[in-house]
Amino acid sequence: MRDMDWLLIETRTVGKCVAIEEIAAQEMRGWERRGEPFRRLLNREEEIPAENLQPPGYTREILERDGESPKQVYAALRDYAGDVPIVSYDLDHQWDNVLPPEWRKLGIAPIGHRGFCALHLVERLLDPVPAGAGKLEILRQYYRLPDRGDDSALRDVDTIADLFLVVLKPKAEALGLNTWEEICNCTLQEWYPSRFAFGRFKGHTLFEALENQEIRKWLESLARSANPGNARMGAWYLKRLKEQGENPPIVDVRIPTQESDGFVCEVAIYRRPEIQELQKLVAAAQERLAEVEAAFSVEKRKVDALRAKLFEKLRADYERRDRLRLVVRYRKSFIEKLLRGGEEEAAQVREQFQRAEAETQQEYESAATELAKKKELTAAEEKELKALWKQLVKLYHPDRFNDDPEKRETYQKLTQAINQAKDKGDLDVLREIAADPDAFIRKQGWATVELAEEKEIKALRRLLEMLQIKIAEVIEATIRLTESPDYELYNLSQRDASILDAVSRKQQQDIAKECAKLVAEAEEREKQIEELTGEPALGMVGVAPA
Repeated sequence: MRDMDWLLIETRTVGKCVAIEEIAAQEMRGWERRGEPFRRLLNREEEIPAENLQPPGYTREILERDGESPKQVYAALRDYAGDVPIVSYDLDHQWDNVLPPEWRKLGIAPIGHRGFCALHLVERLLDPVPAGAGKLEILRQYYRLPDRGDDSALRDVDTIADLFLVVLKPKAEALGLNTWEEICNCTLQEWYPSRFAFGRFKGHTLFEALENQEIRKWLESLARSANPGNARMGAWYLKRLKEQGENPPIVDVRIPTQESDGFVCEVAIYRRPEIQELQKLVAAAQERLAEVEAAFSVEKRKVDALRAKLFEKLRADYERRDRLRLVVRYRKSFIEKLLRGGEEEAAQVREQFQRAEAETQQEYESAATELAKKKELTAAEEKELKALWKQLVKLYHPDRFNDDPEKRETYQKLTQAINQAKDKGDLDVLREIAADPDAFIRKQGWATVELAEEKEIKALRRLLEMLQIKIAEVIEATIRLTESPDYELYNLSQRDASILDAVSRKQQQDIAKECAKLVAEAEEREKQIEELTGEPALGMVGVAPA
């Protein structure tokens, strides 16, 4: 592998015809970059439909200004790459649906030849580390790889190259995968994730079958299945269980450091970790979880504060709209009951409406109370919250008290209290718990728990796995949050405060239009009810537009 030349390539496409608008590549020798990267934009001199202007959002103007004709781009790529194997993060898609079909359409000879799929290598080498089903951005953050800039094909190429050198290389070498052929064969071998993603044992790992006979029986039943696919999967799991034994590999990703000459990260691999090593891994995972949880909380509070401001501006409009929706819904129901079951059944609808109206009002009061607590913390408060969370995360021991329901209930309550305080930015509660968690537990009247460090290898393994899962989940949640419309609106409002007023006015206009339609429908139903019964409809008299 060390002397093998190959090409890492990624594209950005647009439209149903999978037309390439950006192509990026990096010459590789073994596990490392070789020379400068390649990047080109393609100008097809075609109009791009508005619905296809997704991030990175190459407009017609950008492609006309910076793009080249497809044949020019591929001529340059051929000069850059030569005839070497092509690797991509989703090679099946790139090779079957993107690159060769594009070359055939343009009438040009293929560039390079098919190599291996980087995603397949990631899945096999990093299992069972959970990282959002191999999503590249989650892997980047999980392994603390550098952020290489805005979303683009070149950013993906750089991230994949970092992943190869920092994470995949040490793992492959530890497993004895030293040649190009061995790497390719690894990606082509049959493979299933060791953590089950479906069924009654979803979330459990293959290696729990060493002690859990129910999981083993399930795998054995799969292996005997009349369905060939299920039988093959069950047999594969049982074979791996036998080969791996009681010592599945554990990967330790230590906290990387920034140095003047670039990014540094160390990956250590343990096959038979001792208690002390496992305790270090757990401590590192707890530290990492504290970091990502605190970062998520900071960003979430920004969005919560924004939502609170919008709710305050629009509450009266929301309440009026929701009340009108109730009126229309229950008047419809009243008429149906009246015509089918008579006045007695219809009378029940009046009572149901009154209860629903009271519940809706209570929900608004509760929402207002909760949102009033949402606030942005100062920089000093954010720093303190992060420090407290790092301290308190050591209490986060999933599945620690499975054999003691009373202690497990206390653990769950304590975790909930910590999470609620963190989400609300309630530093007073976090300070109280941090100062004396046992005293806080006693104050709540909960059963006491022993918060000392674990001493059992199996418990530490389980704890480490759960912490890894939680880290990946929080990273993925943070990515979803920062890609949400509300987060984008928050950023816009920070640059221009008038944006929030403009958005609220637009929402008020939209709500007013809906309310006008609801009022018309409510009045029509009211007239129908009065004609049928001679009485006002559900006590709702004189509903009119604002």
